[in-house]
Amino acid sequence: MSLLTPDQLEALRRIDTATICNAVEKLGIRPPTEGYTGTDIRCLLPHLGVMVGYAVTARLATSDPTRQHSLAPYWQMFEQIEASPKPAVLVAEEVGPRRTHGMVFGDGMATVATRLGAVGLLTNAGVRDLAGIRALGFHVFAEGLAASHGNFGVVEAGTPVTISEVTVQPGDLVHGDENGVVVFPVEVAGDVIRLAQEIQAFEASLFAFFRGPDFTLAGLKERVK
Repeated sequence: MSLLTPDQLEALRRIDTATICNAVEKLGIRPPTEGYTGTDIRCLLPHLGVMVGYAVTARLATSDPTRQHSLAPYWQMFEQIEASPKPAVLVAEEVGPRRTHGMVFGDGMATVATRLGAVGLLTNAGVRDLAGIRALGFHVFAEGLAASHGNFGVVEAGTPVTISEVTVQPGDLVHGDENGVVVFPVEVAGDVIRLAQEIQAFEASLFAFFRGPDFTLAGLKERVK
């Protein structure tokens, strides 16, 4: 797997997720209606700004009351965070029967994940202990909050997962902020950065026109074709 340079990672942190979506769309690698999370996923700690990292994937069944607890898959998940390129983002799919009552992460697991090099979590279920997670500076993108840990249940780690209709492969780049999350292959990161920076420059010029004394609809039509 190709890795980003520190400068590329820093460039991605300076670009909002909506602009990254626009840049990925220009590459034509998938339909413009795919690859990003929908309204079911919330940015729970928006003050942390942009999250960027390599996906470490896991499937959990914390809402399955019949599941037998085993620590082995948990160790596998944490070992994969430790072995992942950094920064890592845990992408955890709840596959139990009551996703709205699944709770995949609390401040204890967030602390361990942070020590192993993770900077955030993307999940289709819930988290708890938000105050403790906030204190870590750990990004959280989730469906919401759930007060109880349910039935601890990592099913497996290191396989493709699906969050908000987005399929995430281990090692994919995960980029998120208060607008939501977009996922794309690391191999296109250089092109995404270049296109996003071009979009930022164009939009800066366009907004200056919007706000300037020479704005007219006819002039806008000439600029946007």
